[in-house]
Amino acid sequence: MARMNARRDATGPARPPHFSDDAWIEVLSAMDRTYANLVDYQERLERQNAELMEMRGFLTAILSSMSDVLIVADRAGRIAQVSRSVVTMTGRSEAEALGAPLEDMFGAGQHPMLTTVLQKVRERRRGASFECDLVTPQGPEPLDLSVAPRLDDRGRVDGYVLTGRPLGALRKAYAELTESHDALKTAQSFLVRNEKLASLGRLLAGVAHELNNPISFVYANTHALERYVGKFESYFARVQDGASRDELIALRRDLRLDREIANLREAINGARDGAERVRDIVEDLRRLSSDGSGETVVFDLGETARIAAEWVLRGMKQPVRLETAIERAEVAGRMGHAQQVVMNLVQNAVDALDGREGGVIRLSVRPEGALAVLVVADNGPGVAEGARASIFDPFFTTKPVGRGTGLGLSISHKIAEEHGGTLSLAETKDGAAFRLELPLAGGGGA
Repeated sequence: MARMNARRDATGPARPPHFSDDAWIEVLSAMDRTYANLVDYQERLERQNAELMEMRGFLTAILSSMSDVLIVADRAGRIAQVSRSVVTMTGRSEAEALGAPLEDMFGAGQHPMLTTVLQKVRERRRGASFECDLVTPQGPEPLDLSVAPRLDDRGRVDGYVLTGRPLGALRKAYAELTESHDALKTAQSFLVRNEKLASLGRLLAGVAHELNNPISFVYANTHALERYVGKFESYFARVQDGASRDELIALRRDLRLDREIANLREAINGARDGAERVRDIVEDLRRLSSDGSGETVVFDLGETARIAAEWVLRGMKQPVRLETAIERAEVAGRMGHAQQVVMNLVQNAVDALDGREGGVIRLSVRPEGALAVLVVADNGPGVAEGARASIFDPFFTTKPVGRGTGLGLSISHKIAEEHGGTLSLAETKDGAAFRLELPLAGGGGA
């Protein structure tokens, strides 16, 4: 029996009376690992606690430095946190505000609206904005208030975040923005006016140069006609006085009336040619000065470009040769605006050729499919690679100070887009080339 009990003790669950050395070593190793894990866990807790304290200090600094209103409320609508600005504006301490109903911060007449907005934010899980009055010792303070939901880990609404800015500050900011915008528009108008005045000055120089020749010719012929009239008056006065035939023949020879009659015809023809030239110049000027307002018309882009280019080149001091290859290309639009584009492109080419010998401007107009294509090219220095991307930007210019406003190409680009076309910087072997594409009237050929 004792032998059987001893066998049960050896094979049953009973612990042996002592451990071996290997078992003790295993126990000690396990204790070391457990202690190391505990130390590591403690260090991680300390780091997380430090990060939490740092984040709490960061949030406290934000809440203290915010000038806007910030109120955090729980799901029941009770205040959980406020910014320092709320304490300053309402005159309540932070302890008085925490736990108080959210409605206490706002006027009694706005409580139903606040309840409706909170319910809407809770149901839609999306922010909302409205205007309300914050209760302050000085009276109601209008706010532009935004309400955003606070979501928990499962995406449920756990509270609300209310941020607001006094409308007085907003209105002041809007007023300053409006004032700055008006100042910018005034400056833009001033620069556009200067650009127009510069174009007008160049145009007047061309007008004066062109009108000077025919008017001088007419003026000189009027002096000749006055002299001829005096001779004929002397001759016919002797005829009326009853002079003899021999006397009249002698007088006619002395006054050289036979030759003056031929000269009279030439003077009349010359005066008429000069007057017709003035008439043509005035007609071109009238067409050129049209402002392009009103409804669109169909016009020949080639003829319009030729007139605009010639007017720019009239009166220019530097010798520039204009080469044209113009075909008829009818487009629909505002002719005055198209003329302005051509004048801007040609004037830029003239400015690029300033001081260069052998300057040439090449103007071509031709139909290409459904488009009328106008190209203005020059053999000047060209456009630098760094300026190509900004060439059509407003106020961008490569000209010296006082030589341009940087609006010519920008305005031309806008006019091209308004007419359903494009204005681009074209590739060329030398100099610069600008390509204007406008839709042909009626769609053009196939």
